[in-house]
Parts: sequence; structure tokens; C-alpha cells
Amino acid sequence: MTAQAKWQFWIDRGGTFTDVVARDPDGLIHTAKLLSDDPARSEDAAVAAIKQFVGETIPPCDIRMGTTVATNALLERKGEPTLLAITRGFGDALTIGYQERPDLFARKIERYQPPHSRVIEIDERVDAAGNLVRALDEAAARAALAVAFADGLRSIAIVLMHGFRFPDHELRLEVMAREIGFTQISVSHKVSPLIKLIGRGDTTLIDAYLSPVLGRYIDGFMADLGGGSGDRPPPRHAELVSASMPHSRGADQAEPWTLKRVQGDGDVRTDSAITPLFMQSSGGLADAAHFAGKDAILSGPAGGIVGMARTAEASGAKRVIGFDMGGTSTDVSHYAGRFERDSETMVAGARIRTPLMRIHTVAAGGGSICHFDGGRFRVGPDSAGAVPGPACYRRGGPLTVTDCNVTLGKLQSELFPHLFGESGDQPLDRDVVVEKLEGMAQQIEATTGERMTVEAIAEGFVAIAVANMANAIKTISVSRGHDVTGYTLACFGGAGGQHACLVADALAMDEVLIHPLAGVLSAYGMGLADKSAVREETMGLTLDEGAWRSMLAVRDRLIGQAMEALGNVTNLRLECTAFVRFAGSESCVELALPSAVEDDTNAVASLIAEFHTQHRAQFGFDGAGKLVADRLRVEAIAPSGELVGNTTALRAQSSPPLQSVTAWMAGESHPVPVHDRAKLAAGVVGTGPMLISDPLSMTVVEPG
Repeated sequence: MTAQAKWQFWIDRGGTFTDVVARDPDGLIHTAKLLSDDPARSEDAAVAAIKQFVGETIPPCDIRMGTTVATNALLERKGEPTLLAITRGFGDALTIGYQERPDLFARKIERYQPPHSRVIEIDERVDAAGNLVRALDEAAARAALAVAFADGLRSIAIVLMHGFRFPDHELRLEVMAREIGFTQISVSHKVSPLIKLIGRGDTTLIDAYLSPVLGRYIDGFMADLGGGSGDRPPPRHAELVSASMPHSRGADQAEPWTLKRVQGDGDVRTDSAITPLFMQSSGGLADAAHFAGKDAILSGPAGGIVGMARTAEASGAKRVIGFDMGGTSTDVSHYAGRFERDSETMVAGARIRTPLMRIHTVAAGGGSICHFDGGRFRVGPDSAGAVPGPACYRRGGPLTVTDCNVTLGKLQSELFPHLFGESGDQPLDRDVVVEKLEGMAQQIEATTGERMTVEAIAEGFVAIAVANMANAIKTISVSRGHDVTGYTLACFGGAGGQHACLVADALAMDEVLIHPLAGVLSAYGMGLADKSAVREETMGLTLDEGAWRSMLAVRDRLIGQAMEALGNVTNLRLECTAFVRFAGSESCVELALPSAVEDDTNAVASLIAEFHTQHRAQFGFDGAGKLVADRLRVEAIAPSGELVGNTTALRAQSSPPLQSVTAWMAGESHPVPVHDRAKLAAGVVGTGPMLISDPLSMTVVEPG
């Protein structure tokens, strides 16, 4: 059965909603949106959505998913109890970190606490040149690991000084841990082979902390799929062939999408009926065997960037600002022909050193709670989440941005999915929102002496949310030297269309792109993404002609590692990036490196010239001094995404508006036509105000 003859499901399991884009065997697109956590539903939202399309028995199908399971486990500190094994004398290093004071004037300093349950210090030391300072005390290390294992710890993070370059001691500890019985073993030189103990240590610890949680979710998800996958797969924390062993390219590995697991008797079982792929933070897909905790932090948002970039390119837009507004937060991103990635980011206080899509997040989503305190309006950062959700969801929730749009008439309850109330089939409740706003109006009058209408209050809260989102976009664009007035604002997410025009006005942007599947574009992006593997390595080489051959050797080694992770694939594409900086600086410039070996005596001179050009564009000045090739990154890409042509049928002539409603925009009430997007002709021109409705979202066209 070909991939085209199967059902295909592209899923974004977010914190508030689970979005699904389904492509049936005939190539037609279907969508679904469910609450991620619904007390009335026992099974996972993704599985429930799939069964809406195919029934209780799920046939063989292709599944691609992004999930916030790992992110939520980190934010809520619900990961696996983990043992940290680190060089003696550095047991507190991850707690001390870099001694930042992000809130300089705070009287009560709340220090970040690494999520380990226990620390053991290992008697060993290798210096920066690889010289043995202190031999590894294997007997003491084995005894300490055995005690931790006897106390119930099953996950371990191994982080030794200079282990990224000289891993012998880490490898010996890894063997010990496996022999003792640890089921999750994260070793720093494999997880994050980069210089700097703190970032490497945090990343390795987070990987050990989250991978078992992620694995249990994947096990449960695959088991819930039922009929299509045969027997329940073994626990993912059982040793995986691809996790720590070279691939053996036998006949049973002919299909690269197949997950292989080692059973208790050592036999490898292949389950190819349903083999889901999962979105990594880097924007590439991976099978379950290679989907680790450290790579899942931005799993869902990464799908949105892929979807935004691919659909924007298909429409002819070359420079795009991504604006993904969901229920809890808003993610913004920049795209100008290539994906931008960060090599280190802070998540819940932890430093994650692994390639992640460059996304700036602000706590301003549809579910952000609206406050009046101390004589001022405030939106977020707290959110109503999926449960109880906004007040209009009929679950006793607080006043939110979504509620404000309901009050203003920008969201019409009869056009919004009926998912609410105890039975899950009720419309939005506008009356309870008006009641809450009237109560707030009384509070405002008592505090300030000024009487405000409920519409003015609601519009004020929306204006604050828009300002927060516009400032977030400036952070990833204007502050990096990009003039956004020449960009297209690509809006997606369930709440993006409601605020698209307001955000564009705040940034003086003239063009807004809203795809027909904008309400589920993160899910759609899963289907457009490619399977990929990213590998990095620290070099620290002075950039001269003598360094060129060393750079090529590192590049070739990383290419081999990335290709091995992908397995047997055809039509492979490679992207190689060198991170170059001035000696004594930590600010690197990303430079493309040729993927083929070339004996080009001018290679280094070309890199140096490109460095100065990029440095001047990014930082606004020319520097002086020697250049250092800090590290190298290689991405191996197996093209597997498929851009669907027209996701909706285009009409030759537009139908009349569905109805006319009253909405409050730009400080006054307006009669507003409501159009069904599916009934608008290609190239139709209209003047705001108007509302454009589709099954997944509402687009608000402001006056003018």
C-alpha cells in the first residue's frame, strides 16, 4: 500500500487544543480540533481525533505529530527522578550556573534548581588538553551507582569535565550504568558534544529527565492506536537498537520508517503498520527511536514555522514574519529563505544546548487572563489553559483575551465550534463574559472614579495584548537589523486571525497572509516537514588555511553520524554551517559551508570575507582580530513533506455574506458582514470591517 493510499494524520497536540489535519486515501483534506484535556474523554485527544475519521479500528496509516508533553513535564517538574553523575568538585555547578541575576532588584532571589533527584560526584579528572589529572575510580563509581539504583532511580545523566572532547571516562560510566540496570542513560558527549560544562550539563540532565516521560507517552499513544499497530509495543525505555548501537543494515531494515526495539529475549521486532514520526525542536521529523527529551521542547511550535515557511513560499512571499497565536501564548519567528535556529535557549530556567527553531514567545494568547490591579490593565502572563479555559467556555474560567473578542463581536458564538459545557456540545457563553466585565467596570469606577463601558474595557485589554505581540516581533526582527515594513505577516494559530490586522498596523506592515488552514497550520506543518537529523561539534580552531582540512574532517564525521541516524534514505540533502566568531568574543555568525569536499585554496578567504559581511549586517560595525571557527553543524535532510495544492475548492464567484452582525472596532460600533471563507472567490477584494469565518478560525478585517 502506498503512502498516498493510506490515511495521513498530521497532529499538533498543544496545551489547550489538539489540532489534526487528515488527508484521506483520495487526497482530500479534513480537519479536527479537540480540547487536549477533556475530563469527559478517557483516551488521548490525538487518538480520539483519528477515530473521528476512521472509526474505532484504526487501519494502517501515516502519522506525524508534534507534542507539548515534554515541555509540560519540564514546566510542571513532572519528569523522571534522575541521578546526576558529575566530576568531583562540581556537584553544585548546575545549581550555581552562570550566577545570573535576571531580576536584579528582587529581594527574594529564587534560584533555579536543576531537576535532578540526587547527585554523585565521580573521582576523575581530565584537563582541557586531554591529560589525565585523576584516574577514574571505577570501584567507587560503581558502588555509588548501585546505591542510587537500589533506591529506585532508573534514569542517569553523566556529565564529566571536558567529556565533550575526551569521552573515555563517560563511556566507562555508561557501561557501568547499563550493567547495573539503568533504563535511561544520557551521556553528555552524545547528547550535547559542545564546550561549556553548564550548558552541556543542563542539556544532558534535561534529556535524562524528560526522555522517559516522552517514551511513556509514545508507548501509550501507540497502544491506544490499537488495531493498526498489532501488539502493544514494548516500553520505549527498553534499549533501542538505534539509541546506542550502530545500525546493522540487514534485509529487515529495508523500510527506513520502521521502529525497531530490543525485546527481553534480544530479538528485534519490526512494527511497520503504524510508525509515527515526531516533530523535533529543530523543525525536522524523527522516528520514536530518535525522538529524545532534549529535542522535544519546541515540538509543536516548530511545526508551525515549517507550515508558515512552506505555505508562504508557495504564495510567492519571500520574507515572512510568523505570528502564531494560540490559547496560552504567541510564538513569533522570522523567515527569509532559510530556517533560523538557536543553539542555546533557556526553558524553565534550564539551558538547552541543542538546535531549536528560533522562536520568541510572549505570554499573550487567547487564554491569557485579563487583570485590573493597582489602577492599570494587565494581560497575562497567566493563562486559563484548556481547563477551565476562558469564561465563555462554560467552565467557570476567568476573563481572558478570547472573552474580550466575544464581547466585541469579533467572535460569534453561533460560528464557533460547539465544544463547551458539561456535555461538550454547547456554544460560547457571551452573557457570563458581559457579567464579568460589568463587575470589572464597577471595580474600575471605585478605584479611579471613571466609568467605562464593557466594550471599552474589552478593547483596552485587546490593545495591550496586541502591543505585547508587536514588541515580540520587534525582538526577532528590528533588533536584528530587519525592516519588517517590507515583510509579509503570516498569521496562524487559532487566535491569529482575530488580531492579524491590529498587529500589522502596529508594525506598519502592509501585507497579511492567512492560509485556509491557518487555524491548524502547526498541524499542517507536520505534513510539510522533512525527516532530518542534526549533529554539532565544538572545534575552537583559529580560522586559517591550516584549519580548513580539520574543518572538513569534522564535517565529514558529522555527515556520517547524521546519515546513520536517518537510515537508508534516498535523495538526501545536506546543509553544513560553520559558527565563526572573533577571538575573545562569544557572538558567532553563521556561515554556510560547502557540503562537498573541495580543494579550494581560497575557501578560508571566502569564509572570512563572508563573515565580515554578515557581522556588519547583524551588529552594525566591523571588528578586528583573529577569527575562530567555534563549532560546526550538519543537517541531513530526507525530503518527505508534501505541499498539498488547493486545500479548499476555489469559486469563480463569491456568495453573499452569511449574515450581518454588530461588532465593536476602532472605538465604535459597526455593522459587519460575515463571510464564509469557503464561499469567497479567488482574488476577491473587500473593504473592512468584515469577518471571515471558517471551521477552524475567525479572521477579523478591521475598518479601512
